[in-house]
Amino acid sequence: MLDRILTVRVDRITRLTPEVSSFELVHPAGRSLPAYEAGAHIDVHLPGGFMRTYSLARAPQPAVQGVAGTAAGTSGPARYCIGVKREPASRGGSAALHERVRAGDLLAIGSPRNTFPLQAGARHHLLMAGGIGLTPLLAMAQQLARDGAAFTLCVLARSRALLPFADELAALGDAVRLHLDDPAEPEKLDLRVLLAAPAPGPGTHLYLCGPAGFMQAALAAAAHWPEDAVHLEYFAPPEGDAAQGEDQPFVLRLARRGIEVPVAADASAVDALHDLGIDVPTSCAQGVCGTCVVPWTAGEPEHRDHCLSATERRHKLALCCSRAKTAVLEVDL
Repeated sequence: MLDRILTVRVDRITRLTPEVSSFELVHPAGRSLPAYEAGAHIDVHLPGGFMRTYSLARAPQPAVQGVAGTAAGTSGPARYCIGVKREPASRGGSAALHERVRAGDLLAIGSPRNTFPLQAGARHHLLMAGGIGLTPLLAMAQQLARDGAAFTLCVLARSRALLPFADELAALGDAVRLHLDDPAEPEKLDLRVLLAAPAPGPGTHLYLCGPAGFMQAALAAAAHWPEDAVHLEYFAPPEGDAAQGEDQPFVLRLARRGIEVPVAADASAVDALHDLGIDVPTSCAQGVCGTCVVPWTAGEPEHRDHCLSATERRHKLALCCSRAKTAVLEVDL
């Protein structure tokens, strides 16, 4: 089933740093928007035919009940906020937002999805953000602060002038720790020292989001952490992570439909399903966003995603990139 597509109005655009702007999105008729949880993201359809995924950068603020057009008994958020960095090597997404979108414009977006949620059973949450990877973690920190939960938010940026959402970070007080690369700035963090042990003890969960270099360094420093206590959100697949060898064809069995779909060596499972007219929501098509994740029930998948934990891979796979180690792979579709 296709994701629900919403029309929103760009209510406000704020330049946060020379590179980053925030875009606040509201319902054109003033109604509340669909609810979401901290860590969620939305697909944004942009001028030029681009579609990009952006994390919601603030914890949800409920709308006032009784707003015209809001269903009785519901109270979703009044607005969504995304933070977008203008990438010098943009393929069109960030450039379209920064250069072509203005306050008052209407945009189409997908309903919020969350593949990077807070872990309810954690005793302490260690949130670590590199650059614009702050966006989902800021929402998480705000939610944890409201809930009175124990957390630390570590933010790595090149300088104070390039630190987005500075006011929101200041409002979180001592729970925020900064690392600024600028030699003139005293704030520094040592990843290896910080992650030397799962402090402050058992029950700590680690959340990482940021560019490839930051993710690689943080994961190396946290290599000894329990796998199920480390949660990741990538911007893009890590470099040098392409599959080796030649892909083999396989059969994708759809358990609920009772049909078998051949998947060619040079096609993805999503391609094969779309060729048959079976809609599978996709976004990044690289195994990063989790949009196309489904349960698998038989056979043995070859996982190539960057959105599922080892535990999740025991019963889920990303259709856009996963292959099969067995001749037949069965999924719950």
